Formats: sequence, structure tokens, C-alpha cells
Amino acid sequence: MIQSKKDYLAYLEADRIALGKKKLTYKRSLIQLVFPDYIWKFQRLLREFEYYKNTKKDFLSKIYLLILRIRFRKLSLKLGFSIPINVFGPGLSIVHYGTIVINGNTKIGANCRIHASTNIGASNGSSKAPQIGDNVYIAPGVIIFGDITIPNNTLISANSTVNKSFTEENTMIAGSPAKFIKFIDVKNIIKHLN
Repeated sequence: MIQSKKDYLAYLEADRIALGKKKLTYKRSLIQLVFPDYIWKFQRLLREFEYYKNTKKDFLSKIYLLILRIRFRKLSLKLGFSIPINVFGPGLSIVHYGTIVINGNTKIGANCRIHASTNIGASNGSSKAPQIGDNVYIAPGVIIFGDITIPNNTLISANSTVNKSFTEENTMIAGSPAKFIKFIDVKNIIKHLN
């Protein structure tokens, strides 16, 4: 969770690397005006919102936080994302536009790569949501729900339904309900980890 300006800048840089974005130059800024990258814009706005929500308490910051909340909500609706703040660790990579719904009690570690049509939430009215480790690849159409944990270095295959905890790291899980498929090296899938 972002607790300082240093954390904020580190999260932004990790997200930029995860998305494969080059550093912003004057020329790239002009290109962004004509051809905006809405996912990168969303992720930058997400991190700025987290920073102001977690660290700023003065009156002017609260006014700016309200503006951020409105901009964040508007862009979330445009892209189909229902992603609360303070859920993802650094290195987030949202791959495509499309529906992504995440419960606010979910915690996801660093270097998560997440695709469209993903739903992560609680079950049976519980407030307990999934706790997901670092370096996790979540393919399109995945549903993860309940009071469960997913370990580090896990690949969750497309259209899987994960409703139980897994403990082994460096694995691929798939199916509905999900089960262990094989051991893998997630660095072959999340390329920026190399």
C-alpha cells in the first residue's frame, strides 16, 4: 500500500515497466494527446488516488481527492473496470479493456498481470475475499471467490473458477473448479520479471 511519495513513485515506475511503457518524453506526451493510452492513464490515476487517499489529510488535498474520485470513477466506467484502491501491489499490468470486477477486501501482491472478464470477490455474503500473492498471471474470464489464498508465481488459466486455496508456488491451475495442472516458471509468461 502506498504510504509516502517515495512509494507512489516506486509503484508508478513498477507499473510502467510491467506495462512495457517507455518513459514519457515531450514527443510521447504529444502523441498521448492524439492517441491516449487509457489503460496506462487509468493505472496512473489509480496510483495517484491511492497516494492522496492514504497520505494527504489537509483541506486542499481533500478537495483534490474529491476531483480524483470523480475522474477515477468516470474512467473506470468508460473502461469497464470496477477496481477499488489499495488492492494491487506494484507492477500491475492490466492487459486489455473490458470488465474487471474486484472486491475491495481482496489483496493482490506485486507484478500481477490481469486480463478482461475477470471477477474476484467474496462469497455467501462474507467480507473475506481472496488473498493473492506476487507474480500472478490471471488469464481472461477467470473467477476467483471466497476466503482463499493463491500463492506467489501462479498462472491461472483462462475461464477457470478458483474457489479453494492453493499452497504450491510456481504452478499452473486451471478448470472449473480449478485444480493443479503442472509446475511452471511464471517468468516465461510475465516477461518483465526477467
